[in-house]
Amino acid sequence: MANVVVLGAGIAGHTAALHLRRMLGRHHTVTVVSPNSNWNWIPSNIWVGVGKMPKTKVVFPLAPVYAKKGVDYRQAKAVAIYPQGDTGDARGAVEIQYTGQDKAGQTEKIRYDYLINATGPKLKFEATEGLGPDAGNTVSVCTADHAVEAAEKLAATIAKLKEGQPQTLVVGTGHGTCTCEGAAFEYTFNVDHELREAGVRDLATLYYLTNEAALGDFGVGGMIFNQGGFESTSELWTSSLFRERGVKPILGTHPHKITSSTITYETLDGEMHDLDYDFAMLLPPFGGHPIKAFDVEGNDITDQVFAPSGFMKVDADYTPKPYEEWRADDWPKTYQSVGYDNIWAVGIAFAPPHQISKPRKTPNGTVIAPAPPRTGMPSGLMAKIVAKTIVDRIQIGPKAVSHTVSMTEMGAVCVASAGTGLTRGSAAAMIMDPVVPDFTKYPTGRNLATTRGEIGLYGHWSKLMLHYLFIYKAKALPGWQLIPE
Repeated sequence: MANVVVLGAGIAGHTAALHLRRMLGRHHTVTVVSPNSNWNWIPSNIWVGVGKMPKTKVVFPLAPVYAKKGVDYRQAKAVAIYPQGDTGDARGAVEIQYTGQDKAGQTEKIRYDYLINATGPKLKFEATEGLGPDAGNTVSVCTADHAVEAAEKLAATIAKLKEGQPQTLVVGTGHGTCTCEGAAFEYTFNVDHELREAGVRDLATLYYLTNEAALGDFGVGGMIFNQGGFESTSELWTSSLFRERGVKPILGTHPHKITSSTITYETLDGEMHDLDYDFAMLLPPFGGHPIKAFDVEGNDITDQVFAPSGFMKVDADYTPKPYEEWRADDWPKTYQSVGYDNIWAVGIAFAPPHQISKPRKTPNGTVIAPAPPRTGMPSGLMAKIVAKTIVDRIQIGPKAVSHTVSMTEMGAVCVASAGTGLTRGSAAAMIMDPVVPDFTKYPTGRNLATTRGEIGLYGHWSKLMLHYLFIYKAKALPGWQLIPE
């Protein structure tokens, strides 16, 4: 009998657990450890954040799904890993701390034969003074609860506009090293849509504050599209949307301090600026969760297992090198942990070997560099191939060949809503192939035959369809496994 432990129940962790349970006999155990009691389809938090979708439509409880499928579920967070085992047991162990009300604060060690780290990101609001909905002055759409608060504050802002009070709204990134610029882009144009629907757009000034050096970068170095036989860039493509909607972009920024009324930020030229605002939704940078690692004698080996960012080291090339010298081959393929053949990290939990977008520093030494995205479709694909590798290790033996998938080989579809509505909605649909450019294979880094972008009503329909499809899949309803990652 083998016990597989999955840390995290987001897109990556939940996908891995469901596939493991589907492919393994019931004499093997699958255990999921997650501090959250609910699963959240995060892409639709955008619609919750503008008041167009209730929270109940984007979350559902995990426990009933796992009970139905025979997955052991612990509402807890991982605090330490013992990859070599500890005294009295040679198997690996994970120390967990319960977060559910019935056992909150209690700790326990659980044993594993195979471990998947799919813990996702720690939302580092503390990285910028005054950032965030809890201890700061801005709202967020990173969680369903955050999105509910964002919708309430946006509604209050729109109410003031209806009273004739001009308002300044700022949407974007709250730190120079943020990722997920696509979510900020998406929320910006949903806010614009709501302002227009309310008839108050003329009184509102809407800024897009971003760490991207150019529009359309999205943390992936931008894209080149083949549109009707002509090459175009994601910068031109997205710029047209900003001009059309009257959104004012401020590029290459790093916010230093955010008060209740002013954002103080630095730009790539090293200049400091103040931007007064009435409403701000700014995303935080991501970090790995603070999980320690210890050897069998109790010595701290955290720096061997995890990168300084807190993300887990895997089969990537982490050799320090200039940005211009990185290669597609630097990126991981199996997601196996460094030094341990029974541990993997998938989704945001693995440490990327380098930036995709060119990192930049201001004359003051401030780093402004969009971090590589590893969410959504890539997360699901990684999770599935790791689940298949573990199943083969159990059923065939330890010599079973690992399944592989690289972000330099996989394509990804991103559908960014630009306003809801079956007849009046819109979305920007982008296909990147591959996600991480491979300049040895393609002159532009990506396949021009399949990398493209379109804006229109059909994109909104696509995003709405994906919302229902992936919630159906995540609930493990009949035929769920037929829906692609």
